[in-house]
Amino acid sequence: MDWVLWFSAPDYELARIVLQRGVAALYFVAFLSSLNQFPALLGERGLLPVPDFVSAFHRLRRPTLFRWGYSDRLLRWMCAGGLVVSGLIVLGIPQLGPPWIPLVAFLILWVLYMSIVNVGQTFYGFGWEMLLLEAGFTVAFLGSDQSPPPTAMLLVTAWLAFRLEFGAGMIKIRGGQEWRDLTALYYHHETQPMPGPLSRQFHLLPKPLHKVEVVGNHFAQLVVPFFLFAPQPLATIAAAIVVVTQLWLILSGNFAWLNWSAIVLAFSAVSDRVVHAVLPFMPVQYSSESWAVAASRSDGVWSGGLFAGGLGEPTGYPGDVFSWIWSVVALAAAVFLAVLGYQPLKNLFSRRQLMNAAFNRWMLGNTYGAFGSVTKRRVEIVVEGTLDDDPSDDADWREYRFKGKPGEPGRLPRQWAPYHLRLDWLMWFLPLRTVHEEWFYAFLFKLLEADPAILRLLRADPFHGERPRWIRVRNALYEFSSRERFRETHERWNITPLRVLIRPIELRDVAA
Repeated sequence: MDWVLWFSAPDYELARIVLQRGVAALYFVAFLSSLNQFPALLGERGLLPVPDFVSAFHRLRRPTLFRWGYSDRLLRWMCAGGLVVSGLIVLGIPQLGPPWIPLVAFLILWVLYMSIVNVGQTFYGFGWEMLLLEAGFTVAFLGSDQSPPPTAMLLVTAWLAFRLEFGAGMIKIRGGQEWRDLTALYYHHETQPMPGPLSRQFHLLPKPLHKVEVVGNHFAQLVVPFFLFAPQPLATIAAAIVVVTQLWLILSGNFAWLNWSAIVLAFSAVSDRVVHAVLPFMPVQYSSESWAVAASRSDGVWSGGLFAGGLGEPTGYPGDVFSWIWSVVALAAAVFLAVLGYQPLKNLFSRRQLMNAAFNRWMLGNTYGAFGSVTKRRVEIVVEGTLDDDPSDDADWREYRFKGKPGEPGRLPRQWAPYHLRLDWLMWFLPLRTVHEEWFYAFLFKLLEADPAILRLLRADPFHGERPRWIRVRNALYEFSSRERFRETHERWNITPLRVLIRPIELRDVAA
């Protein structure tokens, strides 16, 4: 039985616990986000209905369970199933059995969420969607409490963390000049998609500190990731640096589960012994010796039973046949993922580096990156309605308020991450591209109808469920106020109206 330990990493139990439960927790958030928002955005009566999307393709090449038909009820059942399975993994229940139980659980999450993402269209076109899918498939092969973590799978998981961090670093270096002259954070905290409660305080830091932030970011993303594969304790130190820098980003803004994913994946390089040396109150879960003792006591079956195991000494270890099968499965999965990693590796060093791209329809072996350039001005799209018959500038125009998107000048931005507000995120992209997008006109149409499902995605409906007579769209420049101005006015934003982008429209205009 000792040969099995050659392919195992008994000193990485903490890493496995964080990886499996952390990724499952992110799946829980993702399914909760979909349960609350998908029907209104993409459901049978959504802005971009999935039935129309599926029927528009003679042969939908993306794998999804909705290939044979979509209904909001089926979507809700799938989300509920995902919540239950991910919740069980967070509690550690599947991990108490043999390795194939958490494997099946994670593959269920992967299939369910991939089915949602592949019909999610623009509302699911974010890099962290494919990151969550790849992370879920990868950690599925980390085994259970009844066997030590497979070394090969830990390496593949560290490779995923490397691609995430190094890819983001390379995108920035090859992107806007602001990343090379260290001025990117003069603007980023103010212009990022969804500011958080502390974003204004970060923005008001002295400019020399902003340059230090950029240098620290380059170091964390371009240098540190290589040390995830270094001998201990260097690998754990590298992981700690990734965790600290990602926590800094979490404090400064809202980026759904992107930063939390990086934190969780970084634990693939964390050794129990190093953690115990720094934090003596953290126990060393298992050791090579304890696993060897368990292996020597094996009687050829899962001796711990289906729900044995957990913390402390291993209660059981698979016999020769089972251990051999599981080792082969884990090693084969690692080789498979390593082969798929060739394309993203090639992309990392390409002059035309792709950002957040999948090279296969299963979304495994992807390339990642974010904010290759930084927006210099924050222009917000403002949607207004009126009950007046005459839609002139003198009409009583009332603004629709969003949950995460900036609105009132005095309102403190909320912390939403890791929860993903999909409508608010897409509203940020409109000024960078165009307001004349299909989903946005459908959104305006729903507001004219006072559609309850869409109104629930907003923070405030100025008409309290009543249908407005007219809707118009304009834009405005948003800038964080200085400390002096805030003391005088208690306003966090300086708002400068710009121009009307979409003239007042009524229900018959949109229907036509």
